[in-house]
Formats: sequence, structure tokens, C-alpha cells
Amino acid sequence: MSRIAFDNSYARLPPRFFASVEPTAVSAPRLIKLNETLATELGLDPAWLSSPQGVAMLAGNSLVEGAMPIATAYAGHQFGGFNPQLGDGRAILLGEVVDRAGRRRDIQLKGAGPTPFSRRGDGRAALGPVLREYIVGEAMAALGIPTTRALAAVRTGDWVRRERPLPGAILTRVAASHIRIGTFQFFAARGDVEGLRVLADHAIARHYPDCAGSEAPYLRLLEAVIAAQAALVGQWLLIGFIHGVMNTDNMSIAGETIDYGPCAFMDSYDAGTVFSSIDEHGRYAYGNQSAIARWNLTRLAEALLPLLAEDVDQAIPIAQAALDCFEPLFQSGLVAGFRRKLGLATEEPEDIELIRTLLETMQRGKADFTLTFRRLGQDSTSPADAEACRDLFENPAEFDGWESRWRQRLQKEALAAEAEARRAAMRSVNPLFIPRNHRIEAVIQAAEERDDLAPFEELLSVLAKPYEEQPGRESYALPPAAHERVLATFCGT
Repeated sequence: MSRIAFDNSYARLPPRFFASVEPTAVSAPRLIKLNETLATELGLDPAWLSSPQGVAMLAGNSLVEGAMPIATAYAGHQFGGFNPQLGDGRAILLGEVVDRAGRRRDIQLKGAGPTPFSRRGDGRAALGPVLREYIVGEAMAALGIPTTRALAAVRTGDWVRRERPLPGAILTRVAASHIRIGTFQFFAARGDVEGLRVLADHAIARHYPDCAGSEAPYLRLLEAVIAAQAALVGQWLLIGFIHGVMNTDNMSIAGETIDYGPCAFMDSYDAGTVFSSIDEHGRYAYGNQSAIARWNLTRLAEALLPLLAEDVDQAIPIAQAALDCFEPLFQSGLVAGFRRKLGLATEEPEDIELIRTLLETMQRGKADFTLTFRRLGQDSTSPADAEACRDLFENPAEFDGWESRWRQRLQKEALAAEAEARRAAMRSVNPLFIPRNHRIEAVIQAAEERDDLAPFEELLSVLAKPYEEQPGRESYALPPAAHERVLATFCGT
């Protein structure tokens, strides 16, 4: 296999789309982890990437032939407030490769030094956020959620200054692209209609080529992004994931989860759960994520108005009609997903109420989100097995009432007489292992304080098979004890 065959389509766009900038060298790069499976998928040679020459590239100390390092320009609404110029302040896109499946993928270094968009920042990343993004991104991939991926993590040998000095690191991130809703907003804020058109054409060619032959390609693009985001956010809710900072510059038009900052997975279910230390008013709480996604997509629609019709008054109802499709798409995907989690292969009118009542009962009973659904799969074979699930609830009697209605509903299923088949189906969509916050914090603490990466490796190994029983690793499935609970997560900037 060749080292890296870059083909940099974004760097061939007009200069106002990005700033050319090279990574800043670090003092003593050391490979923490190489994702060999992903490297092979990309058509790269893991042995070379692990060599001193490969690590030098992953640390930003050298460039390989064909790389065209750039920091991309974008704007964004951050917690509702608009900033017309953000851009890659600590990330540098080395280039693009076409993987073994024919898909174009970005290779980007996060924490590789300052760029023209750094806004007085140092452009660096600390070890903890790099490990968090590696762990959560790879867990999401194993769970089947569209996501950016981690190709490698490297220690820099340098310190970064935050609230306290922290060891520095660089993450090599792989994405379908780094085009964000905020990228479109960047050009719209400047009245640069030609830039919008060039960006939209590029996005269509890269992500939604079926739109190109339409009589209204830019409307089809908007509709495609709306559908992708409706599906993505529904998948987040089905696994208890909270992004934590759903700014418009953190939403990929490719429909991938991107920018794992103060993200977290719920332990006990509560629709109002917030972990991000900067989300003081719960804007990005678990239960608000679909509404925020639609709000962000409305900002995308606003940016695209000049491309939807010659007259803005004509474009607005066109955009509104597209946006009106978000909620039905989101709800249908979410309800279908919860049906699968409950072992329901058919549709009945009472299903929505059954789902709603379970979630309300879980919230009142402070039941663990992940284990409730997992144990329902185990309990579905016999009422005698229900004890493991009811033990999760502070008010087991309420669960008993719901469970009785659920078992009556199961009798309408074709699999009613095939309990093991239903159990297998439920296990395939209800994970046993998620990247629980206290486990991630323990990994970070071990790496920062003792330079011990064994917990990191062990957690990655567990999370690679989230739906499988793993004898000897049962403790990784358990929620935190009271003293282990993580109440706040932080951005990695």
C-alpha cells in the first residue's frame, strides 16, 4: 500500500474558503494509539504510520508528499449568538484520501498549532480531550452511529496551559468532510452568493450526488441534509447520547456526529440531562436535541435562500416546506427505533403511549437508560426474569404496571411464540456497554497522572463490542456508584 495518496478537492476551491497553514512542530511526539483497522480501511499502511516518519506526520512535525494543509473558514451560532467568523482555530486539514470503498475522507490534525482563526488561542489540545474524543468516536462507530473517527492519538511532549498545565496531545480525525452548517453561514453573512453556490455544488458532488441532476439541486441538498440530521439525532436519543454543544459550526452537513467536546451518555434517564459545564440554561439538554437540530437547520435554510429562488419572498416558503419535513422524519425514526428496542416488529396504535409511559416511569424511578432496555431484552423471555430490570427502579411497583402492559403488547407479535428470536433482536439494538462518563474520567486520570494507558486500551477493547456479553468485564456495564458520578463535562479547547 502507498503511504498516503492525497487528492485535495477542498483545497482546490477559491482561496477565501480556507487559510493555508502548516502544523507547528512539537518537541517529543510519541504514539499513543493507532487505529489499525481504520488505517487499512483508508488504504493506508499501519506499519508506516507507526514508524518514526509516520508518527512525525501524525504529530504535525513533517508533511508527506501531496498534503495541502489548510484551516477551513466557517461561521456559527454558538448558544444562539452568531459569530460571523470562527474557522479551524486548532485543527488543520492535511488533505483527503479516497478509501478502499471509494469514499472520500478528510484527514485532519486536531491540536496541531495556531491558525489564522485561533482568536488568540494556542491551537493546541490537551491529552484528556483527545482521549475522550478517541473513545467516544470509536464507541459511536461500534454502536452503528454515523460519526467522525479517530485514526491516531499522539502525545506531543509539550504542556498546554488551561486551568492548570496539562500534557499536550494531537488527534488525527477522519471525517466524510468538515463542511458544517456554519460553513454556509460564513458566505451568507458576507452576501457572497457565488461562494454559497460554489460550496453547495461542492457539497452536492461530495455527499449528495443524486441531487445534481434535479431541476432544483439546492433545494434537494437542503432536504437531504434535513433527512440526514433527523435520522442522526434520533439515533443519539436511542442510545442516551448528549452532544453537549450543538452549535451550528458543530453540525456536519454529511450527517455525521462531529466535535466531541462536553459530550456524555446518560446514566439514569432524565430528558433534562445536561453535562456540559458551559450549558448553564440547558439549551442542549438530551430532550432538546431534536428542537435544536431543527433550529440549526433553519439557519442552513436561511443561508441557502439566495440559491432556492431569485426572489427571497419566493424562497422562504420553499425553505419552510422543506423544514416542515424534519419533525415527521425525526419522530418516525425515533418511534421505529424505540419499537425495536422494546422487541416490537409490528405497529400498533398504543405503541407511542407505551414508549412515553416507560420513559416517564424511568425518569421518576431514576432507572439507568442503557441497562433498562438491555435487561428488558433479557426479561422478555419470561416474567420470572423481570427482577433484574425492576431492581433498576426506585419505584418498582410503577415498573410492574408498565411491564404488564408491555407483555400484553408482545402477545400481538409474530415472535410471541419465539422468545429467543425476540431476545436476540432486542440484544442487537440495546447495547450492554457504552462509554460511561466515570470510566472515561478514570482513563484520563490514569493517563495524565501516571502515564498509564492500560485503562484506555481496556476501555476501547470493551467498547468495540457494545452488544456482546464479555465475561470478566461485567463491571464496565454498571452505572457509577454515588462517589463516581460525573456531573459536568468540559470543552477541549
